[in-house]
Amino acid sequence: MYKNKITRALFVGAGLSLALTGCGDKPEEKQATQPAPAPEAKSESQSQEPTLAEVQELVRGNGTEVATIDPHKSQGVPESHVIRDLLEGLVNQDENGKTIPGVAESWETTDNKTFTFHLRKDAKWSNGDPVTAGDFVYSFQRAVDPATASPYAWYMEYTKMKNAKGIVAGEKDKSELGVKAVDDHTLVVELDAAVPYFVMMMGHTTVKPVHQATVEKFGDQWTKPENFVGNGAYVVDQWVVNERLTLKRNEQYWDNENTTLNKVTFLPIENQVAEMNRFLAGEIDFTNELPIEHFKRLKKEHPESVSVTGSLCTYYYSFNTKKKPFDDVRVRKAISYAIDRNIVTDAILAQGQKPAYFLTPEITADFNPEMPAYGQMTQEERNKEAARLLAEAGYGKDNPLKFNLLYNTSENHKKIAVALGSMWKKTLGLDVTLENQEWKTYLSSKDAGDFEVARAGWCGDYNEASAFLSLMKSNNTTGGIHYGSKAYDEIIDKALNSTSEEERAALYAEAEKLLAKDMPIAPIYQYVISRLLSPKVGGFPHNNAEEKIYSKDLYINE
Repeated sequence: MYKNKITRALFVGAGLSLALTGCGDKPEEKQATQPAPAPEAKSESQSQEPTLAEVQELVRGNGTEVATIDPHKSQGVPESHVIRDLLEGLVNQDENGKTIPGVAESWETTDNKTFTFHLRKDAKWSNGDPVTAGDFVYSFQRAVDPATASPYAWYMEYTKMKNAKGIVAGEKDKSELGVKAVDDHTLVVELDAAVPYFVMMMGHTTVKPVHQATVEKFGDQWTKPENFVGNGAYVVDQWVVNERLTLKRNEQYWDNENTTLNKVTFLPIENQVAEMNRFLAGEIDFTNELPIEHFKRLKKEHPESVSVTGSLCTYYYSFNTKKKPFDDVRVRKAISYAIDRNIVTDAILAQGQKPAYFLTPEITADFNPEMPAYGQMTQEERNKEAARLLAEAGYGKDNPLKFNLLYNTSENHKKIAVALGSMWKKTLGLDVTLENQEWKTYLSSKDAGDFEVARAGWCGDYNEASAFLSLMKSNNTTGGIHYGSKAYDEIIDKALNSTSEEERAALYAEAEKLLAKDMPIAPIYQYVISRLLSPKVGGFPHNNAEEKIYSKDLYINE
């Protein structure tokens, strides 16, 4: 039922080795209409069916307290983990990262510019109201409306939805967005330019629907447990800030009969050792991550519980190029070159992470970059060049460079920051002050440009290089606002308007070359996701490169 007469660009996250050497499958071209895949039985890959535990309740670590569960005001991974259970968009992903039906049971396009989605007639909100095409019209308009101040409004622009750019800029009314409800179950989306991977982009948090009457009645308070109305497999039950966020089954969910877990609890534990201890005590079914200094011990003592999977994410440090001395490319390059990435990946982390010299992870579908010159140097050569650049910029023993490094509260982020501060001190004589902030404050500081150098990480919102490279565009307030390169913007604009996969690939490679030349960020490593995962948890999506976990697909074995 994926009816696309030209292209169904659905990138599949392939199974990845510990060293992250796997890559995504290529998009399928000129594919005829296909039936939607039948729901898979909830069983292990082994021949025998698992025995389900009598109590179907899951407790998971989520890393931090979520800033919001409003999809149009969210911008973080912790928030998306929760929202994915509470609200269902047009499409979902399966355990391999393949796009599958959500509220839309089928869709078609003839030109990759106009997409028609057919919504399932049994989709309901948790209060019993039907989910309609009008709900998506309202929600998409809300996401681009400047009055909403969505931190992800830029994402709506990058879908190329008709008039989205003008609406976000305040030049057009939200009613002019290229989305309309033909009837309650038919949604038509018009784009300004062809986007072959548009359907895949509809799996993102920002394009989840919200219940109009509830939002209009309660305003910002609509997300409180007593007010919440959602269309996902779960609804909010209890929310104790900085302690737990508990979800319960949404009995109105269209696929409720195939949902197994009755209760899902998210714990906002920022300390990885504390999270590990609670897992080992049997209080948590899977952690958000694990403390890097305990990885080898855990792998030896609890091999059945250590899970390491590839991830479509990059860890980097961002330079505020609007502040001196980081407006000087020589300073930015010196700091980046002096990072011994192999020490970070092999000695500090040692879980299969890969040194990064690009923003875009090498596992990204159809991404084949050329290693930049600095990535081909030995570390000794990089250190020597870093010292030369820094001296040329006017810094040395008599005038040491001093700066603040901002990171969000996390023991793992702190360990990396301390190690890099030591490298910079030893190699270049830099004086670095570490500053940590809790998640909400950190996001605000970064968005406002109130930092010099900041820890950052980015996970692809879809499996295509533009999911990373669009981040550095000047009008992207999530990250690129502190870069501001007209030449870079032109490259990405050209790529986003191209219908040729070959041309896009070449332009993405060109964009990465420019990032290496201008160094607005210092890529550090490509992620893997390492966590403690109870063997009792069934249905876990080990091969989903974007790590889109849907609790409705999980279950607890005896």
